[in-house]
Amino acid sequence: MRRTARLLTGTALAAAAAGLTAAPAYGGDTQSLEIFPSTVVPGARVTVNTAACGADGSAAGDASAVGAGAFSLAPSTHEQDAIGQFRVPPGAQPGTYEIVAKCSGGRHTTVTGDLTVTLTAAKDQTRPKGSMKTGVGGALGPDPVQTAAGVAALAVAAAGGTWLLHRRARGDDF
Repeated sequence: MRRTARLLTGTALAAAAAGLTAAPAYGGDTQSLEIFPSTVVPGARVTVNTAACGADGSAAGDASAVGAGAFSLAPSTHEQDAIGQFRVPPGAQPGTYEIVAKCSGGRHTTVTGDLTVTLTAAKDQTRPKGSMKTGVGGALGPDPVQTAAGVAALAVAAAGGTWLLHRRARGDDF
C-alpha cells in the first residue's frame, strides 16, 4: 500500500514539474494575429490586429493566400495593437487560409492567423418577434368581448349536442 502511494505521489510530482516547465512565462498569447470576423464570405472586409509588434510598432500584412495581396497594419491606441484591414476578393474559394503579418520598427516578429471563407453568410440566429398581419386572425383576438361570445357559443353547441345524444340513447322521439 505504501509503495503504491509513493509511486503515485512521485508520478504526480513529475507530471506537475513537467507542466511547470512547459508553461509560458507571460500571461497571455500576444504572439498571434487576431482576425475579425474569422469566418467571411467572398467580398467581405476583414480587420486584423496584433499586440506582437508593441505599442509603436507597425507591420506588413500578407493575405495573398486568399488572393487579397499585401496590406499594412498601423499602430493603434486600442490595447497597443497594430491594426489593418483588407477585402476578401469576390472570387475567393471556400476554405481556411493563413494570414501573415511581419512586424517592423525594430521587432521582426512574424505572426499568423486563420481566416475561413464560406459561400453562405453566417446568419444571426435571432427569432422574429411579434405577430404577422395575415388577415386570418388567431384564437384570441384583440377584443375580449368577442372572444367571450365565441367561447359561450361553443359551450352552448356542446351542451345542446350532448343533450340530443342523451335523448337518442334513451329512445325519446324528437
